[in-house]
Amino acid sequence: MSKKTVQKSKKRTTRANKKRTTGVKANTVVKSASVTSEKVTEVKPVEVPKKVDIVESTPKTTVQPKETSEKVVAESAPAVKTAPAKKATTKKTTTAKSTTATSKKTTTAKPKSIKSETPVEAKTIEVIQEVPVEKSQPIDLGPRRSVAFIGSECYPFVKTGGLGDVMSALPKSLAKLNMDVKVIIPRYKCIPQKFQEKMEYKGSFYMELCADGKQYYVGIMEYQEDGVVYDFIDNDEFFSWGNPYTNLIDDIPKFCYFSKAALAALNYLNWTPDIVHCHDWQAALVPLYLRTSFKDTNVGRAGAVLTIHNLRFQGIYDRKTIQYWSDLPDYVFNKDCMTQNWLDANMLKGGITYCNKLTTVSNTYAGEIQTEEYGEGLEEHLRYHSSKILGIVNGIDTDIWNPATDKLLAAQYDSQSVIKNKKANKKALQESLGLEVDDHKIVIGLISRLTNQKGLDLVNDVIPSIMDEHTQVVVLGTGDAMYEDAFRYYENKYKGNFCAYIAYNENVAHNIYAGCDALLVPSRFEPCGLTQLISMRYGSIPIVRETGGLKDTVQPYNLFDNTGNGFTFDRYESGLLYDAINRAKTLYFENRKYWDEMVVRDMNKDVSWQQSAKQYKDMYVELTPKY
Repeated sequence: MSKKTVQKSKKRTTRANKKRTTGVKANTVVKSASVTSEKVTEVKPVEVPKKVDIVESTPKTTVQPKETSEKVVAESAPAVKTAPAKKATTKKTTTAKSTTATSKKTTTAKPKSIKSETPVEAKTIEVIQEVPVEKSQPIDLGPRRSVAFIGSECYPFVKTGGLGDVMSALPKSLAKLNMDVKVIIPRYKCIPQKFQEKMEYKGSFYMELCADGKQYYVGIMEYQEDGVVYDFIDNDEFFSWGNPYTNLIDDIPKFCYFSKAALAALNYLNWTPDIVHCHDWQAALVPLYLRTSFKDTNVGRAGAVLTIHNLRFQGIYDRKTIQYWSDLPDYVFNKDCMTQNWLDANMLKGGITYCNKLTTVSNTYAGEIQTEEYGEGLEEHLRYHSSKILGIVNGIDTDIWNPATDKLLAAQYDSQSVIKNKKANKKALQESLGLEVDDHKIVIGLISRLTNQKGLDLVNDVIPSIMDEHTQVVVLGTGDAMYEDAFRYYENKYKGNFCAYIAYNENVAHNIYAGCDALLVPSRFEPCGLTQLISMRYGSIPIVRETGGLKDTVQPYNLFDNTGNGFTFDRYESGLLYDAINRAKTLYFENRKYWDEMVVRDMNKDVSWQQSAKQYKDMYVELTPKY
């Protein structure tokens, strides 16, 4: 074939292609923003919304160099006039055949640019592709209930022990489970000013309190945070003291007033709870008021739950005094309810009698309080009401107690970095407390109220035996003078290896949890205990006595199968505590691999309120089956 014949053939092909191009339907989607006739690429079809005409998709191929693509927008160059096409002499074929032919030719043909008389500018057509989105199904959190917590303290406003932690963390966890929660506590003058300033005045009224009809002012201040409403009962006559607890003579009238004022405030606010959940003896008169003074009011329809955090404290005082301040009817002052030892009245005993459900802060403690050893004189009364006793172990606020975000630590860590970063915290602890800086020594911590309940007589007995060149001990807390003096003596005797920090300092507590290797909790009795939970959260191995919540939360270490998360002993004897400490030291020095595995295991243990809060909610729903 001659050169002239080839050029004529090319011209005929180009004009034929232009003719086919002008016949393509409008609104066909193009992938590229600008297309010229010099270099044409195949456009992959794109899914578009309705009302857009789409050219039927063809097999994906490389463009035949001598043919242009059929997928070009017709309106891409409305102002451009193309030369009239001459009648092609080539044989007509269908689109499908042409496409097939093109596909076959691509295997050998090399791309060539095709010249055109006029460049064509393509308009960009913006097409929004509709992608079906699966709607996430709402999580069913179960039935909704409203609960009013009534207690004498709540962190971060005021805290002296575990009650303050529970009154803070449990309502927050319940709020996440579709619960409507309100917390009511006294407005003590010791509440930090930063919270006082944010309180909102909700109203005030006068309430009759005493048997002679004396009236007292009740103010309501409100504060909201984390989905929980906090109401503070305001009265300078009762709550102007610096501390929440002073002495029983003053505390009896104060908490008689508080229990009644809390219920009166709910009626005043027109907030009717399904459940009123009161805590310890300070709020134990609430169930009695619900069934007597408030029985014909809206709040009187609520179910009553009483939680015992420590049975040792019961609010026992002269019967006539309690009868005068509470103005409760005479029939509740009998041996089966309030009266104790003929002449006294027991506020906690009355709450146990009138509540719908009685809970303790661990399952083991629920059984222990029904025995003579732990019953504190109420074991027979508790056995009589055993059908309504339920034990639910406490958790801790894992947002506050979180070594991965704790800004008070020298080095933050989680279960993946604990082995490395705990050494930095240990060194910082040793430096800050005046101990010898030595990573090879085991550091044993003790964070506690210095009282006989916490097993400090056992600790006092074993310290001379456990102190050696490989051991350091850190004590943090205040309490009985005999223990404070004893620990100061040991600090002087074992300088550089023993520290007695006789105070309570939150910053020091965090650093002890993170810096020590093991933590002592050898309690005589322990309703739940939060110390061992926090220590596990921070990777410190607990050494505990098997009682109450300590038994429920710490599984004894088993050397044969390398299981467990702490070291335990059963009978309350100093020799058994000494043995438990020695077992811990032996594993620490002779098999560090197993020790480190236990540290990681403890950090991964769920010590949050999540499971416990679900148990509380189930109990509330069971008590209020009306929905």
